[in-house]
Amino acid sequence: MAADDITEEHIALMKDVLIQHVPHARALGMNVVNAKRGEGWLSVPYREDLIGNPQTGVIHGGVITSLLDNACGIAVQLALPERMSIATLDLRIDYMKPATPKLDLMAHTHCYKVTTNIAFVRGTAYHTDENDPIATCVGTFMLAANRAMPMPITPEVAEEAAKFLKKNKEDQA
Repeated sequence: MAADDITEEHIALMKDVLIQHVPHARALGMNVVNAKRGEGWLSVPYREDLIGNPQTGVIHGGVITSLLDNACGIAVQLALPERMSIATLDLRIDYMKPATPKLDLMAHTHCYKVTTNIAFVRGTAYHTDENDPIATCVGTFMLAANRAMPMPITPEVAEEAAKFLKKNKEDQA
């Protein structure tokens, strides 16, 4: 399937799949808020068990790192012409300020360059305004990082993935 054959409907069906296969992302409560070709918007709801400093109520910096890493990975996956395994090679995060207690975290990432072996991404973690960042990041991801089965993107497989997610939600209820 050519990259231009991916529709918004396909991406919408894939949004949950991109988080559901990462147990740590699920444990943090990450959600794909929006996605499009080469970009991802993720959130982590504020929870007391994610606090790094009980005296201030600020979410731990590791949660922000995980959010940005996962959002970057999703942006890379959505920039590729076909699904393949990827691995984070380098992720630099610059923390601008502490997160505000009781506010959800958001991240927006953009894969701006894909070569034969490497994808390049940048992103921002914030609360409500991307122009007021908590942290920014730049990252590189290795393409075809292992021999894991690639994640297909055909409409049939996207539909099958949606059924799988629905069944998992029913099983958890």
